[in-house]
Amino acid sequence: MNTFDFGFDEFEDSSHEDPLENLVAAYEEDPSSYFDSGDLEEIASYYFEAGEMEKALEVIDHLIELHPYTSDAWMRRGILLNNLGRQEEALEAYEKALDINPTDTETLINLGITLDSMGRVEEALEAYHDALSINPLHGEALFNLGVTLERADRLEEAVDAFEQCVDVYPEHPEVWYELGYCYDRLEENEKSVEAYDNHLDIDPYSRDAWYNRGIVLNRLGRFEEAVSSYDMALAIHEEFASAYYNRGNAQANLGALDAAIDDYEQVLELEGPDSATYYNLALAYEEKNDLDTARTYYEKTLDLESNYAEAWYGLGCCFDAEDKFEEALECFRYAVDLRSNAAKFWTARADCAYKAERFDEAAEAYRHAVRIDESDAHTWMGYAEALLEKRQPEEALDAYQRALEIDPDSASTYFRQAKALLALGRADESIRALKTAFQLDPAKKDEFRQAYPSLYNNDRVRQLLDLDS
Repeated sequence: MNTFDFGFDEFEDSSHEDPLENLVAAYEEDPSSYFDSGDLEEIASYYFEAGEMEKALEVIDHLIELHPYTSDAWMRRGILLNNLGRQEEALEAYEKALDINPTDTETLINLGITLDSMGRVEEALEAYHDALSINPLHGEALFNLGVTLERADRLEEAVDAFEQCVDVYPEHPEVWYELGYCYDRLEENEKSVEAYDNHLDIDPYSRDAWYNRGIVLNRLGRFEEAVSSYDMALAIHEEFASAYYNRGNAQANLGALDAAIDDYEQVLELEGPDSATYYNLALAYEEKNDLDTARTYYEKTLDLESNYAEAWYGLGCCFDAEDKFEEALECFRYAVDLRSNAAKFWTARADCAYKAERFDEAAEAYRHAVRIDESDAHTWMGYAEALLEKRQPEEALDAYQRALEIDPDSASTYFRQAKALLALGRADESIRALKTAFQLDPAKKDEFRQAYPSLYNNDRVRQLLDLDS
């Protein structure tokens, strides 16, 4: 976490840059020479801005030797020690500053920042509240209060602090960004986009804001806007691999598969082999029906991460689409071993086993799938078909009924249910099921001859089903 402030007022005008460098050079030549407190403050700020914390600390210590009752110097000593990772010493310096000036809000804020970096959240919050009791409209106190709450995962409270900060300091360079992030985490997506937009009004070159905005827009289904947001992030930083990756996802959602593939390949060029990127390439090629290339990328994914369940599933789907059922089944078995609670993996395994005429395996896999997700009519119907093939018509009928409870207008389910009823000798009910199927979908009459040849050739049945009219 950054410190709130270090610089002295005298170190604001860039027109003093050359005299300041001369001053620093004189100090470096002979630190023991006389320098007044203003000179030492400027030299310390110069080192701080240059990232030379140890040198800045030496200067501040020199200043404290000359003026031990200057609270600003003790506060800045604390900031430097915090930056050097010496937090306990930093706390001592802040306490010295507060002994001299107990109402100094800047010291209280920096005390809170250091306590937060040490994981002492409640003490940090107390320090910010102490600052706010002195100045309730202190924008930086409100901002850092929000940051600490955010880091503690107390997001609603963080949002409240950031909103108060916005009220008193709407041009704060970071508060809108943090609000956008918190709203994102809270799944308040529209508010998140609005906050990022406000941040970008202040800092239009914030690549991270453009990037995060793209993620939220993609989640909202506003894929074209998401792509534009990632475009801006990449215009600012052309080697931003995560932006290429997520732009690829947005392009894929738009159906722009070639553009998505280009983005994923750019990720690999920048980052090297990556399982998630290989996987997304596989998905894109599979959607393009280039199954050979899709399989290659699924296999590359699994070479890097053999327990990538979705990749085993995808590879299985490619084999299944090519009627390579044994290879597909092997992949689906790996997938369900890795993620036994994924209903779609069990259903895919069951569908494939059914096509391979492995009806025992199919029925067992469907049974697993419906235990996980009872709301999928396709799975219940598949389960019924497998049970029927296993000559278990009573159980099959129960499964057809579950499918119809979910989708009561499914002509296919009524049409297939008739087989189970027929196998149970319930011919009248079978005819009723077929009538319902034909009412829902007259095209089912064309399938009837092949599916039910004995019934089709029965004049009485043909009359009941009105097939000759």
